[in-house]
Amino acid sequence: MITHDDSRWSDLFSGKNAASAIALSLGVALHAINILVATTILPSVVQDIGGLDLYAWNTTLFVVASILGSALSARLLSGYGARSAYLVASLFFIAGAALCALAPSMPVMLIGRTVQGFGGGLIFALSYAMINLVFEQRLWPRAMALISAMWGIATLVGPAVGGIFAELHAWRWAFGILLPIMALYAAFTFLILPKGKAQQAAAPLPTAQLLLLTVAVLVVSAGSLAHSVWINLAGIALSLVLMAWLMKREAHARARLLPHGSLRRGSSLAALYITVSLLVIGMTSEIFVPYFLQLLHGQSPLISGYIAATMAAGWTLSEILSSGWRGAGIRRAIVSGPLFVLVGLLALAILMPTPSGGHWQALTPIVIALSLVGFGIGFGWPHLLTRILQVAPEADKDIAGASITTVQLFATAFGAALAGMIANLAGLNDPGGAAGAASAARWLFLAFALAPLLAVFSAWRCAAIAPPGAETGNFVQTPPSREC
Repeated sequence: MITHDDSRWSDLFSGKNAASAIALSLGVALHAINILVATTILPSVVQDIGGLDLYAWNTTLFVVASILGSALSARLLSGYGARSAYLVASLFFIAGAALCALAPSMPVMLIGRTVQGFGGGLIFALSYAMINLVFEQRLWPRAMALISAMWGIATLVGPAVGGIFAELHAWRWAFGILLPIMALYAAFTFLILPKGKAQQAAAPLPTAQLLLLTVAVLVVSAGSLAHSVWINLAGIALSLVLMAWLMKREAHARARLLPHGSLRRGSSLAALYITVSLLVIGMTSEIFVPYFLQLLHGQSPLISGYIAATMAAGWTLSEILSSGWRGAGIRRAIVSGPLFVLVGLLALAILMPTPSGGHWQALTPIVIALSLVGFGIGFGWPHLLTRILQVAPEADKDIAGASITTVQLFATAFGAALAGMIANLAGLNDPGGAAGAASAARWLFLAFALAPLLAVFSAWRCAAIAPPGAETGNFVQTPPSREC
C-alpha cells in the first residue's frame, strides 16, 4: 500500500517560502529551456556553420563548465549570500548566450556554450543548495520535485522557441531572446532575495578534484574525434585512471566535492550517487534524438524538438506522481525506475534506426519509448536526492546540496562524451547520411541500455535505506555510516 506524507504543494508557495520557491524554480526553468532550445537548433547550427564532428561537444563543454559552476555555488552562496550569487550566475549566462548568438563558427559557439554552461551550473546548483536552507525537511521531496518539474515547463517552451527560429533560419535569435529574459530574472532575484553577508569563511575549493573531473570528461570527448577504435578505447581507459585518482584524492582531501564517507565501500551515499549517475547517463542519448528524427524520420526542427522533449516530460510526470509517496511506495519507485529506462532504450534501439517517412504510426512508438525513459528516471528521482541530503553528515549539508548537481552534471558530460564517441564510431560522419545515422542510432541506444541495467542492482541497495522516522514522514538524519 502506498502512503503519502502530510505536506502540500501549496506549502511551497505560501508565506516566507513563496519568494524562494519562485526564484529557485524559475532559474531552473530558464536553464532547462536553454538546454532544450540548444538541442533543438543544433542540426540547423551545423548546417549553417559546420562542425558535425563537434556536435556532442556542445553538450560536453556546456556540462563540464556547469560542473565547475556547481562546485563553486556553495562557496559563492556562503561567502556572499543568495542575491550576489544569483547575480553572478545570471551575468555569466547572459555573456555566454551573447557569444552563441554571434558565433561565426563552431569553435566560437563552443566557447559561448562553455561560458553559458558555467552560469547555468551556478543557477542549477544554487537551487539545490538552498533547499535545505529555506525549506522545512518535510518539504524537501516536494521542493526537489518542483525544481525538476521545471523541465516539464521547458518541454513546452524550449522546443517551440528553438524549432520556430530554426525553421525561420534564424537560430541565432533563439539565443538572443534569452538575453532580455535573463536580465529580467537577474533583476527579479536581486530585488526579492536577501542581501546576505558572508556567514562563514569561504571553504577551500577542491581544485585538484575539479581538474581531474574535467580532464576525465575531455579525454573521452577528444578521443571521440578519432576514427580509430583503439584511440577511443585509450581515451576511456585514461579517463578511468583519472577517475580512480580522483576518488583516492577525494577520500583524504580536506576540501571535498562530496560529503564525508561518500566513497567508502558499501556506504549509502555511494549507492545513491552511483544510481543517480547511471540513470542520467542513460538519458544523455537524447542529444542525438533531434538529428535522428530529422534525418531518418523526416521531421521538422520544431516537431523533432517536441518529440525529443517527451523524455523530459515523462521525467516530470513521474516525479509529480511519486513525490508525495513514502514507505513502500518510495522503495517501489526507486527499484522500478531503472527498469522503465532499460525498456525504453532497448525499444529505441529497435525503432529509431528504421526510417519511417514521417508517418505517425511509426513515430508514436518512438514517442512512447522516449517518454518511458524519462518516466523511469523521474520515478524515484526526488527520493534519491532527498536521501542524499538525509544521509549526509550535518557538517556537510552545503556540500551535499551542491554535490547533487555536480554528480548529475558529471554524469551528463561523461554520457555526452560517450554518446559522441559511439555515434562517430558507428558511422555518423563516415559513411554519414541516413545509413550512418541509422547505424549510430542502433549502437548508441544499445550501448546506453547498459547504464540502467547496472542501475537496477544499485537501486535495490538504495531502496533499503530507511532513515529513522521516514515511515511517518518525519524525516531525521541518518548517520553516514548506515549501510544500504
